[in-house]
Amino acid sequence: MMNALKARHFAVAVVAMLAPATAAIPAPRSMAHMTTGQITSQPIGHYEFCQTHVDECNQRFASTPAPKVTEFGWSAIRDINISVNHRYEAKTDMEVYGREEVWAYPVTAGDCEDYALEKRKELAEKGFSLADLLITVVRKPDGEGHAVLTVRTSDGDYILDNLTDDVKMWTDTSYTFLKRQASFNTGRWVTIEDGREIVVGALR
Repeated sequence: MMNALKARHFAVAVVAMLAPATAAIPAPRSMAHMTTGQITSQPIGHYEFCQTHVDECNQRFASTPAPKVTEFGWSAIRDINISVNHRYEAKTDMEVYGREEVWAYPVTAGDCEDYALEKRKELAEKGFSLADLLITVVRKPDGEGHAVLTVRTSDGDYILDNLTDDVKMWTDTSYTFLKRQASFNTGRWVTIEDGREIVVGALR
């Protein structure tokens, strides 16, 4: 059994060393950072949000490693996650706006995308780059679509979620990760390599 396990680990290491830099290799759940793939469809709600928040959706960034976050930064991440979660009432788009797929900064209430937008805005105001604050579409274990905010750090990709006050490494959640904003362009979206079909409204 041990020999077989060692052989498998060796085989994985060899594949990783031999694969070209551009090869798309699905990320093992133990990896700290998500592996992103090709540019994909932009959610309809984000597309409409970008029509009224143009400056937030046309920012481009050079590809850089995820930054190291200071203790002050981690405090801001935890505090903002909790503050936003408790500041607004969770309601569906139908309850708030009378229609589906509305992405907006919450006033008194909102759904998952609205929480993610607000956390992204407040962290940016604290000095975080929008290249490292990425709205992310996931599927919950019950199959329902959901949105969270991914914060890229040198220690890994962390998730800010309106369903929990705990800030978790992405691999410590129960979600299937589907797609997220591109770190190089706030108006583009990319696939996540453990993703499958998209389960929220998207432009085709």
